[in-house]
Amino acid sequence: MPRLTRDDVAHLARLSRLALSDDELDHLAGQLDVIINAVARVSEVATPDVPPTSHPLPLTNVFRDDEVHPSLPVADVLAAAPAVEQQRFKVPRILEEE
Repeated sequence: MPRLTRDDVAHLARLSRLALSDDELDHLAGQLDVIINAVARVSEVATPDVPPTSHPLPLTNVFRDDEVHPSLPVADVLAAAPAVEQQRFKVPRILEEE
């Protein structure tokens, strides 16, 4: 497999408009080479009879079904509010209107 060189990383850095030091170029060349080789190995293993997946295990919806339950009467809820206006909670204005 071709190795990613320091010059390749320097070229990518220029294209990305990143200023990298010589130490960073050397360090990143090794790291990016490992990543690219790992992706290449996965690509070699993939066969036409293996469907692509986004997760190794099948995912199911873990939410419960919506069920209607009795709720508190509006009058009881508003009785506990510090301020009420037109059958609603009254709160201080936080945004100015034009």
